Amino acid sequence: MPDEKRPILLAAGGTGGHLFPAEALAEVLTQRGQQVALVTDTRVDAWVARFPGDVYTLTAGTVTGSGLWSKVRGTLRLVRGVFQASGIIGQIKPKAIVGFGGYPTVPPVLVGSMKGIPTIIHEGNAVMGRANRFLAPRVTRIATGFPLKHNAFPDKTELTGNPVRKPVLRAAEKAYPALEEGGEIRILAFGGSQGARVMSDVVPNALHNLPEELRTRLRVTQQARDEDVFRVQTSYTKHGIKAEVAAFFSDLPSRMAESHLVIARAGASTVSELSVIGRPGILVPLPGALDQDQASNAEVISAAGGAIIMPQSQFSPNHLADLVAELVNEPGKLERMAQGARSIGVADAASRLASEVLSMIAPA
Repeated sequence: MPDEKRPILLAAGGTGGHLFPAEALAEVLTQRGQQVALVTDTRVDAWVARFPGDVYTLTAGTVTGSGLWSKVRGTLRLVRGVFQASGIIGQIKPKAIVGFGGYPTVPPVLVGSMKGIPTIIHEGNAVMGRANRFLAPRVTRIATGFPLKHNAFPDKTELTGNPVRKPVLRAAEKAYPALEEGGEIRILAFGGSQGARVMSDVVPNALHNLPEELRTRLRVTQQARDEDVFRVQTSYTKHGIKAEVAAFFSDLPSRMAESHLVIARAGASTVSELSVIGRPGILVPLPGALDQDQASNAEVISAAGGAIIMPQSQFSPNHLADLVAELVNEPGKLERMAQGARSIGVADAASRLASEVLSMIAPA
């Protein structure tokens, strides 16, 4: 196969946190004249049309579990994934392989490293996930979204930032909206697939507890699970709060840019988008995570003054209401937090990562 037709293969788990950075990198690579392909799992049917290249799916799973049978099933899925990845790689003969985390990353990156293909993994979180930890000693290079805690391979690690999508870059062009005396207070709340329930339980009740002079100024946008949308919307309406509640917002970056304050989990994509757009946040890291990756992500933006961390154990309606009231009564503090968030934003992360990838395949 002619070299110019050989693609760069991206590998990513089938969730937004893995796929969005892959999509952003693919756009930059195609702009630089490269062919791209993607290998992922089977959760991405609606997303495939957006990717600027061929998309392949494979079987993958963790070899960890609570019992022996879980480990055996996971191992069998991994072995099957390796055979599938080997077939895909043999067919398309990629020039390089880029992994974005999640277990679908493991088979293609592992096969690529054994075949001598240049490989790079991108770790979006401040703590390396299990799949990437397994691959790290085997790959050519490691790129990171945040400075890594406990990095065992500093000599082949480069801080590139987390690639963000075009809608995020467009939203970043908007200045922080002035919070005018007596004007609207725009709050955005969302939690991702694992975090929306606690947001639905706590945020409406917290905002109900605000003094009337603040409550009447609120305009809330909240993402909730399908089964929670009606009760959350009804709760806001009952208390006279202007709110729009939905299970999904296709224009979330734009809504983030319009907000004075964001209440959210602390996934890598959320923290990266908050920092690139430059908006203050109250972040509630997902508790119980084995690697505590969200807590570490939140610490990065908190250290820059861009967010306040509220552990879920303290995430109560009364506590949140007190904090929201404190912040909206100090517009200058919110503006400083917005500046702090933006100070760590890496808007050109996709370009930086593309340069790392292309440098691995450049002629000596």
